[in-house]
Amino acid sequence: MRKLIGSLSLFAAGIVVGGFLMQPSAAQQSSGPGLRLNHVGVFAKDYDESLRFYTQTMGFREAFTIKDKDGKPTLSYLQISKDTFLELAPANARPVGLSHVGIWPYDLSATVAALRARGVKVDDPRTGATKTSITNAMDPNGVRLELLDFLPDSLPRKAMDDWK
Repeated sequence: MRKLIGSLSLFAAGIVVGGFLMQPSAAQQSSGPGLRLNHVGVFAKDYDESLRFYTQTMGFREAFTIKDKDGKPTLSYLQISKDTFLELAPANARPVGLSHVGIWPYDLSATVAALRARGVKVDDPRTGATKTSITNAMDPNGVRLELLDFLPDSLPRKAMDDWK
């Protein structure tokens, strides 16, 4: 019994010391480029059916929808968690499926500069339809990476701020 208590004490001490030495949160923040997944864009073959599926079946909240001059939706942001969305848009003439991956850097300008320094073609950020500062890069598979920063009055920022 005494041996068991000693072993457990040594194990617990190792966990405590290891936790202090490793400092996982500091290591994660300093080792990476400060990127977060914010959303995934999907081109839907049947927009209305897909919207019902994601809101009624999956239970995602419709954060906002942008419509064209004729009142037809061009995209909807469906909120999965405070800062994670599914962006749904009608496919129309575009291929059904993955549209893009939305990545939210801690510092958009620094990320754009770092990617350019590594040889990645990245346009200057512009303000998009959601009032978000946005630019794009392509991965080696042809998947569009949408890099974005949420301006104070952007629609996604308002949805995140209103999350309960």
